[in-house]
Amino acid sequence: MSRDSQDDAPRIVGTRTVYEGWARYLVAEVRMPDGSRIGREVEDHGPAVAVLPYDPERRVALLVRQFRTPPCFVDGTASLLEAPAGLREEDDPEACARREAFEEVGLRLSILEPAGRVWSLPGLSTERMDLFLAPYRAADREGAGGGLAEEHESIEVVEVALATLAAEADAGAIADMKTLCLLQTLRLRHPDLFADPSVATGREQD
Repeated sequence: MSRDSQDDAPRIVGTRTVYEGWARYLVAEVRMPDGSRIGREVEDHGPAVAVLPYDPERRVALLVRQFRTPPCFVDGTASLLEAPAGLREEDDPEACARREAFEEVGLRLSILEPAGRVWSLPGLSTERMDLFLAPYRAADREGAGGGLAEEHESIEVVEVALATLAAEADAGAIADMKTLCLLQTLRLRHPDLFADPSVATGREQD
């Protein structure tokens, strides 16, 4: 029988909740192919979305900078530069991406370019994230953004040149994984947006 058959696959035979708040924390009992049983911790807060809005005319992206407790706990990082993101409250990931973009950076998005559905931290978390790229124009900025005051998000909206973001990615300075993934996908799909303007226009130095 193949090792990939269902009978040989590990399976969860039970769970117990050890904490429930913004997220649930579970301990799952897993039966292994050899019959042994092991415990595995699971952080459960459900699906999420992330979207990278980019202006193809001005060659900039609209991001957020905000305080994140775990990075601060690990090495004192005060804030991270990130693509707008949030938990999925709607059934439709695209509707959630549009809502998050308006709440966090004040954008009314129309076109969304799917960029994948990924497990953010498969060794621990149930978070599966839908990723999107989203072209926008300056006129699409209808709100101030900044997140929801009642959730104490304290979000700073930051517009950054795509060339600058590419240089930071190459230098290892983009610390947030979803943002790095979206940025590199944008570079693969639309490399012209990252070209040196002086080269693209044929301008020569004196």
